[in-house]
Amino acid sequence: MALDTVFFETWRPRALAVLRIVTAYLFVTHGTAKLLGIPHQDSFNGLKLLSLVGVAGILELVGGTLMLIGLCVRPVAFVLCGFMAVAYFMAHASQGNVLVPMLNKGELAVVYCFVFLYFSAAGAGAWSVDAMRRR
Repeated sequence: MALDTVFFETWRPRALAVLRIVTAYLFVTHGTAKLLGIPHQDSFNGLKLLSLVGVAGILELVGGTLMLIGLCVRPVAFVLCGFMAVAYFMAHASQGNVLVPMLNKGELAVVYCFVFLYFSAAGAGAWSVDAMRRR
């Protein structure tokens, strides 16, 4: 039993870091698609930086990059959690079926919202700038 405790206590911060890194990478790609055209999405052609979608791209690119490197994870994750909640209600719930994200194509926004909420409470985990600054 003690071995299990040691194993899980050792790997918990590493698993949290892997979740943070993968989530942040996926989130950054939304921002790069909007702002840099990588990967190219026709729907973002001619995007104005100060439009609602442009500001979303800035939050995705900057916030996602900070999450990726693990810098100021708790406050950044809190802001991104709120951003994704607003995105869900503005872009998805407004299409109807507020309580069924599968029907309004808002599942990813909900998942991002709650994963970022978790990071705002749990922190960055191992392999982060935040962890290096604590040492």
